[in-house]
Amino acid sequence: MMKGSLRIARIAGIDIGIHYTWIIIFILIAWSLAVGYFPAEYPGWGDLIYWATAVVAALLLFVSVLIHELAHSLVARSRGVPVRSITLFLLGGLSNLEAEPEKPGVEFAIAIAGPLTSVALAGLFWAMDLTGLAAAGPAKATIVYMIEINVLLAAFNILPGFPLDGGRVLRAILWGATGDLRKATNIAAAIGQVFGWAMIALGVFWALTDNIMGGIWLVFIGWFLNSAAEASKREVELRAIWLNVRVASVMNDHPETIEGNSNVEFLVNDIYIKKGIRAAAVVEDGRLLGIVTLADIKKLAPGAWRATAVSSIMTSQPLKTVTPGDDMKTAVRLMAENGLNQLPVVVEERLVGMLNRADIIRYVQVHHELGRR
Repeated sequence: MMKGSLRIARIAGIDIGIHYTWIIIFILIAWSLAVGYFPAEYPGWGDLIYWATAVVAALLLFVSVLIHELAHSLVARSRGVPVRSITLFLLGGLSNLEAEPEKPGVEFAIAIAGPLTSVALAGLFWAMDLTGLAAAGPAKATIVYMIEINVLLAAFNILPGFPLDGGRVLRAILWGATGDLRKATNIAAAIGQVFGWAMIALGVFWALTDNIMGGIWLVFIGWFLNSAAEASKREVELRAIWLNVRVASVMNDHPETIEGNSNVEFLVNDIYIKKGIRAAAVVEDGRLLGIVTLADIKKLAPGAWRATAVSSIMTSQPLKTVTPGDDMKTAVRLMAENGLNQLPVVVEERLVGMLNRADIIRYVQVHHELGRR
């Protein structure tokens, strides 16, 4: 789940969370509905009714987004792709898959599930409208809004620009046709960036023609699409780099270690400063007990270093670790997801190496300079 998120529920075994930015967008949407959309479409209600209707409609909008993301997640899980959580945030929702689909058909099914679900929700609200149970007033207005917004969600997400659902569908089709995920990603991401720049340009135009809020919002969405498309290209490049590479090929097999009863002053002066490192493994008879980093030491006043044992400030079990035989793709993802700068490499709880960001960067740079993938 995203950092800064609060878990609010668990549905079908999937954690559901809201990011703090969700609160911001919820307030903005409710405000725009209460003072703009509903008064323009349905004049004469009164402020209290407008605000009550706006809050209900905004909540239903995010329920629709959640159902859209659940569709992605449930289809992913049914195709063997683990799903960690769903987070509602500033730009809607995000399904956190633990792995990327390994086949184009799987990606196609996962991607298309979201827009189809939004279309189905629009159809459901349309059927409710046809029953006439809400012939007028706030209930009718809310149903009409939910029809419109779900059609809009489906239409926007099906645009053929990565990382939108339509871009993922396009990538799956190109991937299946060419057999080359890298090429398919580059094409879909390039189209996504074209859409992103177009939204930025349109947003600037709107902002200069008195639609300031709409323009700023569109610029922000365009910037997000550009950034996400570029990040997706980099991710695929890294996946290509780490294909069939094991941790043993990249790790430092002579990691710096220290005993737990050593004091912090010795660690700082004789290891960190002299050897230019930022983390050391705490071991006892070769068995990994924990890791102590500069961040751990910064919590202490320098005057307390000599009297403080390393074991009292180390980060201890459970530690995130890998084995020499693990693939680097897994290790890199583990570091990224947990915000780690290093991973201990262990075999049966015994430390055999250390994998850190500097090792990874050096490995990539050397292979790049040698012209090797």
